[in-house]
Amino acid sequence: MATRKNTQPPAPHAADSHDLIRVHGARVNNLKDVSIEIPKRRLTVFTGVSGSGKSSLVFDTIAAESQRLINETYSAFVQGFMPTLARPEVDVLDGLTTAIIVDQQRMGGDPRSTVGTATDANAMLRILFSRLGKPYIGSPKAFSFNVASISGAGAVTVERAGQKVKERRSFSITGGMCPRCEGRGSVTDLDLTQLFDSSKTLNEGAMTVPGYKPGGWSYRLYSESGLYDADKPIAKFTKRELHDFLYREPVRMKIAGINMTYEGLIPRIQKSMLAKDRESMQPHIREFVDRAVTFTTCPDCEGTRLTEAARSSKIKGVSIADACALQISDLARWVDGLDEPSVAPLLATLHHTLDSFVEIGLGYLSLDRPSGTLSGGEAQRVKMIRHLGSSLTDTTYVFDEPTTGLHPHDIQRMNKLLLRLRDKGNTVLVVEHKPETIVIADHVVDLGPGAGTAGGTVCFEGPVEGLRAAGTITGRHFDDRAALKDTVREPTGKLSIRGASTHNLRDVDVDIPLGVLTVVTGVAGSGKSSLIHGSVPRGEGVVSVDQSAIRGSRRSNPATYTGLLDPIRKAFAKAHGVKPALFSANSEGACPTCNGAGVIYTDLAMMAGVATTCEDCEGKRFQASVLDYRLGGRDISEVLAMPVTEATGFFASGEAATPAAHRILERLADVGLGYVSLGQPLTTLSGGERQRLKLATHMADEGGVYVLDEPTTGLHLADVEQLLGLLDRLVDSGKSVIVIEHHQAVMAHADWIVDLGPGAGHDGGRIVFEGTPAELVAARSTLTGEHLAQYVGA
Repeated sequence: MATRKNTQPPAPHAADSHDLIRVHGARVNNLKDVSIEIPKRRLTVFTGVSGSGKSSLVFDTIAAESQRLINETYSAFVQGFMPTLARPEVDVLDGLTTAIIVDQQRMGGDPRSTVGTATDANAMLRILFSRLGKPYIGSPKAFSFNVASISGAGAVTVERAGQKVKERRSFSITGGMCPRCEGRGSVTDLDLTQLFDSSKTLNEGAMTVPGYKPGGWSYRLYSESGLYDADKPIAKFTKRELHDFLYREPVRMKIAGINMTYEGLIPRIQKSMLAKDRESMQPHIREFVDRAVTFTTCPDCEGTRLTEAARSSKIKGVSIADACALQISDLARWVDGLDEPSVAPLLATLHHTLDSFVEIGLGYLSLDRPSGTLSGGEAQRVKMIRHLGSSLTDTTYVFDEPTTGLHPHDIQRMNKLLLRLRDKGNTVLVVEHKPETIVIADHVVDLGPGAGTAGGTVCFEGPVEGLRAAGTITGRHFDDRAALKDTVREPTGKLSIRGASTHNLRDVDVDIPLGVLTVVTGVAGSGKSSLIHGSVPRGEGVVSVDQSAIRGSRRSNPATYTGLLDPIRKAFAKAHGVKPALFSANSEGACPTCNGAGVIYTDLAMMAGVATTCEDCEGKRFQASVLDYRLGGRDISEVLAMPVTEATGFFASGEAATPAAHRILERLADVGLGYVSLGQPLTTLSGGERQRLKLATHMADEGGVYVLDEPTTGLHLADVEQLLGLLDRLVDSGKSVIVIEHHQAVMAHADWIVDLGPGAGHDGGRIVFEGTPAELVAARSTLTGEHLAQYVGA
């Protein structure tokens, strides 16, 4: 008799039960005990209005804890060299995997950092040229503009057979750095009239460099050095005295009874100010550098940053400088044509890296492009290149708005890349506002319902179809489409641009209408920023709001950044007859225990530091005596805790009426920051909030032309409507608004469109359309026209 087989399926393996990332009780920033379960090996999109808590959940909770746990696997010695991360405020975090964060932080502020050095493509090219280049000039270092050529000789003492013997040794390192510009590609020339007034003496305050004020140590270094007469006008200095003042080599000397290092003014300025990247300078320093310094292409290396020897070694007639200057898509073809079995693995890796650039839509860049000039979206995609060919699976990839700076045509390509990462078995978490990307998600988490204190809860969790029917702000606006205007405004004049040839522009001639809303669009890399930032002169009457990051410490907040705190301090001081400095937590009014920080930080070396609320001021940051002074029934700490909308009413009338403060608050409300409290640290604001904060500060500038660079970055669909209203108000008040933008809602709302293309890099740089949005949709002659017609349903 046949035995009956057991047909029951085998019990699932215990290891297969961990298919979810579980978050319970997350309270980071504005999150209110958030508990969610995120499926692994799926694409999950987090959405919600700007400031609703998306980044707090994804970056500051899930990704931060994953990184912290990985860091803890290293020895205490290694951890001492790594950034210390505190455990996020969350009850349970379960099922985490290794997180790779691809954020929008701008890349390196170092002037020598390029696209090639940031992606290791340069390192591979250097090895290639050191092996195949003719004539042979040395190791890969000989092709590096970060390595200087040095040589030296001297006596060394060595011990042999118990005896000490002196020997002469010499060494030399052949580097590729151009000695004149030190690998920067440009040389600086200082305008001496901007450094000092030669008709004055040093004691009369002749020096006009920022930070060199009479009485300060930087100033006394020169006025009390004794190398020249401080009561003699600089114009009357002898040749020797002028050399000592401007160019003297560093020397130790006693100045005002203190041992100090004296150095000529010009080398000192070059080291302290000009060694930094322009974008990372403080605004007043940047203004001085723009005024006093002219950057010209280095005549020795012709801007290639390399020595003549490095440029003389060639492969098939191409030097490493030529290769780095090629558009990456062309360089990939050149590498493809090299057939050298001796370096086959290197060529294969280099070819894959270059192909990744093309695939991700950055084939229009060149490897010698300074990384500081990349936009946030370009920087994020450059960082993605490392991960495209990775064999890692079961990894969590975390993206911060990967479609930033992308034309609708490029968004489709980005979507394919996100899906490819998922299909390799990875968990992909994306913070995103664009419906084109939300729609491809396997799982959607919608946070809200509002921003700031009104957000921080999960409004919806599930598939995309469910989001449309959920009735949340995102669900209601998901299928919103801005309509084309029936009538467009008539221009009041024009801004003529002739022969624009910055970067890839091809002698572009265009008239930008004034008095209307003009949108400049085109695929990424088509030349939009080059046209506007390179041709619209900054200065009188032009207010430019770009995408550069807001810089500020945890002591900075919207009140300090916008200048709002000044009229508030003065109002308090006037009401009580005391000094305004008392009402600053960074000055005389600061709590002495925590120095006005509100918390006391305890450094625990390689472990995360601990921040405890200051017991004396209870986190209010001010001395108790300062809090006795009230204005309109509120003390200064209560005023800083108010959200913008409440503060707008508070300073509008009554005892606390302060017109200067009220004007700034109205601008903050106009850009949609009504929910942000005045004293909220800048470090806790989201990217979209920071950009709008910058816009609010620039709205006060006296200017007739506003140039905005992708103002919809980080904005929710619902916020875009508010932005369009703001742009309309600016135009209706007599301003001209020029917007570089890819968002179809802004294009549809424009009075005039300038479309660049047809492609990117050397395939772009031409005007492919000028006219009204309705004409663009009717013609459908460009990629933008096709996508805009699809968007408005024409």
